[in-house]
Amino acid sequence: MSRLSSEQLERYKRHLLLAGVGPAGQEKLLASSALLLGAGGLGSPAALYLAAAGVGRIGLCDFDRVDLSNLQRQVLYGSSDVGAPKTEVAARRLHELNPDVEVVVHETRLDASNAREIFAGYDVVLDGTDTFPSRYLASDVCVWLKKPLVSGSVMRFEGQVAVFDTRSGPCYRCLFPEPPPPELAPNCAEAGVLGVLPGLVGVIQATELLKLLLGIGEPLVGRLLVYDALTMEFKTFRIPKDPRCAVCGPRPTITEPIDYAAFCAGSGAGQPAVPEIGPRALAERLPAGQELLLLDVREPFEAEIASIPGARLVPLGELEGRLGELDPWRTRDVVVHCRSGGRSRRACDLLRSKGFESVSNLAGGIEAWAREVDPEMKRY
Repeated sequence: MSRLSSEQLERYKRHLLLAGVGPAGQEKLLASSALLLGAGGLGSPAALYLAAAGVGRIGLCDFDRVDLSNLQRQVLYGSSDVGAPKTEVAARRLHELNPDVEVVVHETRLDASNAREIFAGYDVVLDGTDTFPSRYLASDVCVWLKKPLVSGSVMRFEGQVAVFDTRSGPCYRCLFPEPPPPELAPNCAEAGVLGVLPGLVGVIQATELLKLLLGIGEPLVGRLLVYDALTMEFKTFRIPKDPRCAVCGPRPTITEPIDYAAFCAGSGAGQPAVPEIGPRALAERLPAGQELLLLDVREPFEAEIASIPGARLVPLGELEGRLGELDPWRTRDVVVHCRSGGRSRRACDLLRSKGFESVSNLAGGIEAWAREVDPEMKRY
């Protein structure tokens, strides 16, 4: 006999009609749990549909606040939510959508010190983050805790989804053994993304998660689904399990969480690290009369949104062809910045390779400047 209440029988009756779900499956969903890493573009649609489906306990791990630029794709939020913590707004919205669901808030940055503890309380993890440090950390911890990971990513007009479950298939590291250096890994904030794309990819992730919880269908274990929005094509690629994988292989060499944020901060093997200067240290130098060139390598439209006073704009794509304009600064201090630090690190490498002697990267870019020096600055 079903243990569902009369209200639940009404709420979930479209599920109850499905041979693969039925009352027993719905009860299973209500007794299940899922952790969502990130409550942004991917996490927003995934959270809404998982809550609507009746997944009994949903964890939200995010430390960010709602920004106006989020609203182009992060459908959990509205204009009145700008400035509020994402987890707080999301929890309220999900509870309103389905009071059956318990929403657990983890308003923190995921890192090597807390990942195991956070993951331990959930059946499945859905990765909706947009940085490689978070993706590798999530994969590694899921391998050790024997939990399936539903991975998704979007950029520009393309999305990808895969399920990594080492009980029956490969892990993320079998596909990408090591994180790329940050200059080769722009995120959506730097590369852009079509607003509807995270909606589609996030819903596919939610679909895969529900299949895992219900034990139905054929999840994307060992397969990578790639979607091209411009051609409206889906392609699937097999992901073999790597017998030499450093985490899930028979002779693992990585057995503890790694602080990938620090690991990815370098400029690559065999190259000296790019010197960095923090926002506050730069702010102290600018009015002190110390002569330096503050070089902005973003695009003109970005500079129109927000700029650090006195910065000289030379977009990264034009930099090599305009080095002659910067000749007077070859032996003097140059500080380079972009939005968050990736493009400016590439610019620093280029300048140093062309003989510029004192080049530094603004750590965290203009985003960090806005947080630490000028809170009134517009962010995007």
